[in-house]
Amino acid sequence: PRFAGNLDLTRGGVFGHSFNGAQAAQFCSQDARCTAGIDIDGRPFGSVIRTGIRVPFMFLLSDHGTPDDEVSLRILGQIQSIYDRQPADTRLRIAIRGAHHFTFSDDGALLKSGVFRGILRVLAGLRINGRRQVEVTAYAVRTFFDAHLKGANATLSAAAFPEIMILR
Repeated sequence: PRFAGNLDLTRGGVFGHSFNGAQAAQFCSQDARCTAGIDIDGRPFGSVIRTGIRVPFMFLLSDHGTPDDEVSLRILGQIQSIYDRQPADTRLRIAIRGAHHFTFSDDGALLKSGVFRGILRVLAGLRINGRRQVEVTAYAVRTFFDAHLKGANATLSAAAFPEIMILR
């Protein structure tokens, strides 16, 4: 009763990080209840790689720089396969400059281990404060869903957050 009249069940968005992001992509490729979705730095699995997604979908990635290893290239190829099958006006692929896979959540923002943050900086290219990464992520998720679920005139802007890299 508390939510009666306050939820629009005709427009449902789904998102997830890592494996849950891959699940969001698979769900949006198969279930008509998905109106829009976001994969936050997840490696796609399943039939979505071959079939694509027909609803607005965003891949929000960490900063992979210029990867040349086999695993990274395969993952980026899988993302590209989905992206290429999406209608042009429904797809978006962005990365957050300096971001790392493990700091997309509040665990990353609140991570207290200076040793672990130092290791990520040295070995994995972490170049953004965890709280800032969460702030940029929240902005990207909110803006994408505002545009595709609420019909708002909302566009991601690197002016607001220069860490945002729109990938073509």
